[in-house]
Amino acid sequence: MKRRFGARNGVFASASCLSLTGTASPKSWYVLPISFPLGPFLSPEVPVQDMSSSPVSRIETSAAAIAQPIAGFATADVPLATEQSEILPQPVTQRERIPTIDIVRGMALLGILVMNIGAFSGPFEMYINPLAVGNHRTYNLAAWTIRWIFFEGKMRAAFSMLFGAGVILLTERAERRGSRNVADIFTRRNMWLVLFGVLHFYFIWYGDILYAYGLTALLFLYPCRKLRARNLLIAGTAMLLIGVATDVFFSIDDVRDRYQGQAAQALASQGKKLTQQQQDALKKWNETLDRRKKNREDDLKAMRGTYSEQIKWRAKWGPRIQAKYYYQFGFTDALAMMLIGMGLYRMGFLTGEMSFKVYGWVIAAGYLLSIPINGIEAMGLIRANFEPTPWWVLYQFGRVTGAVANIAVIVAIAKAGSMGWLTRRLGAVGQMALSNYLFTSIICSLLFNGFGLGLYGKLEYYQLFAVVVCVWIANLTVSPIWLRHFQFGPVEWAWRSLTYWKRQPMKRDVADERMLLAQ
Repeated sequence: MKRRFGARNGVFASASCLSLTGTASPKSWYVLPISFPLGPFLSPEVPVQDMSSSPVSRIETSAAAIAQPIAGFATADVPLATEQSEILPQPVTQRERIPTIDIVRGMALLGILVMNIGAFSGPFEMYINPLAVGNHRTYNLAAWTIRWIFFEGKMRAAFSMLFGAGVILLTERAERRGSRNVADIFTRRNMWLVLFGVLHFYFIWYGDILYAYGLTALLFLYPCRKLRARNLLIAGTAMLLIGVATDVFFSIDDVRDRYQGQAAQALASQGKKLTQQQQDALKKWNETLDRRKKNREDDLKAMRGTYSEQIKWRAKWGPRIQAKYYYQFGFTDALAMMLIGMGLYRMGFLTGEMSFKVYGWVIAAGYLLSIPINGIEAMGLIRANFEPTPWWVLYQFGRVTGAVANIAVIVAIAKAGSMGWLTRRLGAVGQMALSNYLFTSIICSLLFNGFGLGLYGKLEYYQLFAVVVCVWIANLTVSPIWLRHFQFGPVEWAWRSLTYWKRQPMKRDVADERMLLAQ
């Protein structure tokens, strides 16, 4: 059944699935502490995916074999629209989950902390600059280089791709069941996500990504849900290129100011007389350095202070990050990856439907491209002392190829049924991704902020990875235990109940699930 879609249903439909504009900009390099890297995800990388995959009839039985009770069950038959005069929408059941999607989501969620831990633990620039705190240059640079080449942006990209795939899963499943208010459910779901993002930003951590994901879905994704894989991939690639172009546009001034200012500074240190133009360049560069220093001092003071001081500090940045930054082409960062993820889902890439040969070629090609690209970019940033450089233009190309390669590795492992002890736990983390995401923010805030242990700005970059591993262990341990007793994570349960405006069953009926599996 088709239904006209428009503002009456609470969704803002665009004439096409694309509103072509650009991405985030390195212009806000040391200024914007957001979930797109301070040039292209928010400084921190948080993230978000569609944490509630919906069913679809296609699924690899090998992937389902991994799912055991934690990650989910094989896909159920979906009743046709003709079986009932009207079918009320309802959340995905355990039996209907797609294990590979949960497993990849769990991997992405854990990997995102590798990027965000710098923003959790210290001043703004620590996300980009590992030398912002401490004196162990070799250790800090080694840890940062590994992170930049293998993780930076790639985990957030995977999250965004899964969020896009989740749009198709949610809407297809509801439409196959004959639900008549799919647009309303989609709208409510993402409006609640926007609200969660606002609350998360102001009351827990400034690196929120929920707001951007929910808003991007509301503005762009619903009209794109029925496009073919090829068209989705073309649209996503176009958005990516537009993002790169706007990134270059917004970064030109910063790069020029740095080069001119440092050149004038070098001449002045040699005692040479400066022209008026050189004096102006030096003055502008010194003002930039002074502004950064003040921002750093204000940040340290606020984050080491009381909880109310931190709320005020985040309120200062909120309008810039969640409004101005997003609409100045920042949305293309997430939108491009979401469209690519929708295309990959249509192809069967995310659900393990392709051959091992295909995944092998994707892994090889992805890493052969991403490792050299991000390696060159990393060297350029180190040589420039982590200042804005032209090397930033390579960011998105290395990011997307590396993200697809990472996904291919996890899907291939799940498809082969290997490492079940790990994939089951990753699936549980992915199934509770929203709860784990917020849990991670709360734990890190308690560790680093002034109202907690007060470690903000005190640990060196390489030391932060011990914290990352500890949080991973907590995620991988608590999630499977929780899902033995409950159908959803606590925040997922609240999100579903609010979306469907009906209290959802929380406890797990294991006996009933076993009976369904036996059918």
